[in-house]
Amino acid sequence: MNRQAPTLEDVAREAGVSRATVSRVVNGVRNVDPAIQDLVRLAIERTGYAPNRAARSLVTRRTGTVALVVSGAGDTSEEEQNAFAARVFSDPFFGRVVGGVVGFLRPRSMHPVLMFAESPEARQEVVRYLRQGNADGALVVSTHPDDPLPALLAGAGLPAVLFARPVRPVALSHVDLAHWDGGRIAAERLLARRCRKVATVSGPWAVAASQERLAGFRDTMARGGHPYVPVAEGGFTLDSGVAAMTALLAEHPDVEGVFAANDLMAQGVCQVLRERGRRVPEDVAVVGFDDSSVAATCRPPLTSVRQPVEDMAAAMARLLDEHVRGLRTDPVAVLFEPELVVRESA
Repeated sequence: MNRQAPTLEDVAREAGVSRATVSRVVNGVRNVDPAIQDLVRLAIERTGYAPNRAARSLVTRRTGTVALVVSGAGDTSEEEQNAFAARVFSDPFFGRVVGGVVGFLRPRSMHPVLMFAESPEARQEVVRYLRQGNADGALVVSTHPDDPLPALLAGAGLPAVLFARPVRPVALSHVDLAHWDGGRIAAERLLARRCRKVATVSGPWAVAASQERLAGFRDTMARGGHPYVPVAEGGFTLDSGVAAMTALLAEHPDVEGVFAANDLMAQGVCQVLRERGRRVPEDVAVVGFDDSSVAATCRPPLTSVRQPVEDMAAAMARLLDEHVRGLRTDPVAVLFEPELVVRESA
């Protein structure tokens, strides 16, 4: 015989409170004494009560779901969109974003829905998905400075929070890193090692974070007596790091220190140096950026400027939750500080 599922009445009886009080706790109403909330939650665990999500959404007007959107500015073919998705899944940066978002959502019984928006049709699908009430809001990770999705979401009045400050002003909250300071920290490390000939592998020049990291690095090197720093543009990938370092060595074979604007490119830098018989860090010191899993597995392990991606992603999810619950109405910016993690490469 099937056992009947526990009800609100069962929880109320177990907790010694009214059904209405249990309902307020389950639906996240804030005017309930914290001690009573704890009592009700304990009763929920004891009885095994599971809220009916459909019924709960009618009361709270929330789905318990958020859209985690990876968006760009492309108008690409289906094949190119699939390749883009594959690159995202292979990038340790995005895995850290997901980890931070899930770490915030899971204890609150909330769930992410992954969406890609690399074409006009896909972007409209995201807007339509949110307008139809399928998710409470969107967490947007843009891969291109000309991404039109943030403006579409803001124009539609939909709750959304961005990872990284948008190039064009848009009335949405965002989290970001003090990238200029990250470049400064990398330069200070190479200056402290007395590297005389220094070069850098930047990220894509169109990306604001790349520009800021490069500016911080070059400004600090100039103050340290190095007014000229050769630059090769990369694409935040291993292969682009290999190509950029190959080009730099061709023109500047006596380089003694390299700053790469992310760890994947720094790994490519180390690979080229190893193939050319240059020792890291004895001959060439290398500093990466992000402090991702790549930094620990690189040969040698990378000294890297840490970007606390998990904390930033959790803050992004927290901001969205506050906007959805009406605790915030105006856009805000949360800026995180970078720090140097010293390993063997510099």
